[in-house]
Amino acid sequence: MPYAPATDDPFGLRGKVAVVTGAGAAGDGIGNGRAAAILLARAGASVLAVDRELELAQRTAEMIGAEGGMAEAIEADVTDEVACEALVERALERFGRLDLLDNNVGIGSRGSVVDESPEAWRRVMQINVESMFLVSKYAIPAMLASDGGGAIVNVASISALMPRGLTAYSVSKSAVIGLTKAMAVDHGRQGIRVNCVAPGPVLTPMVGGEAMPQPARDARRRASLLGIEGTGWDVGNAVRFLLSDQARYITGQVLVVDGGTTLRGPERDTA
Repeated sequence: MPYAPATDDPFGLRGKVAVVTGAGAAGDGIGNGRAAAILLARAGASVLAVDRELELAQRTAEMIGAEGGMAEAIEADVTDEVACEALVERALERFGRLDLLDNNVGIGSRGSVVDESPEAWRRVMQINVESMFLVSKYAIPAMLASDGGGAIVNVASISALMPRGLTAYSVSKSAVIGLTKAMAVDHGRQGIRVNCVAPGPVLTPMVGGEAMPQPARDARRRASLLGIEGTGWDVGNAVRFLLSDQARYITGQVLVVDGGTTLRGPERDTA
């Protein structure tokens, strides 16, 4: 019989457990990680919301709890291997299993290889790439020990596809895509799917949120072929889809979430 999602659980996420890194955001702002965490919980998954600042992760867990979902917040520096192992252990202790991982942590950078300091370059690579390696290193065995199989989404950026003066950032996000494809090959036979989301300009607390100057927001909107402004919810919906059973035959792919920006050119070049 052909596969078809159950009508009462269309995402196939009910009863599953997800780790979302970078799940916090300032105030009630909706960043990519917070949006994904909330949407996964709405679909029935239990969520371990991870952030370097506990109070930000706690707010995400509170927002999920207010809707009747299940979540716990944990403070962790995902560039630290011991912390990465511990957060996976906490997911198992709290929820009994691990099925899903949203590797969402990242920082920006500006400047060419001439402008960037070696220290800043290494920090970007550590946070944007090594963190995903470290969390995945401990999450994958936990997934296999649960029922076998699982799904991972690594968050990259359209800067990996269309460099625009953010050299260290662009290179790090290109590495995220390479890591995604390598992980998909390594672990596909074990039933673990690994995909990547590449957001374009989206309005999140990380880029200033509602406080971003209106001319900048207008330029970003014009860069989209759709003429609309992307938000963390757009990225979160893409992450939930790729982690869900609806994407059961998709692995090693890059889903661009940019309103067509990469087909038109960087927002700074749009009249």
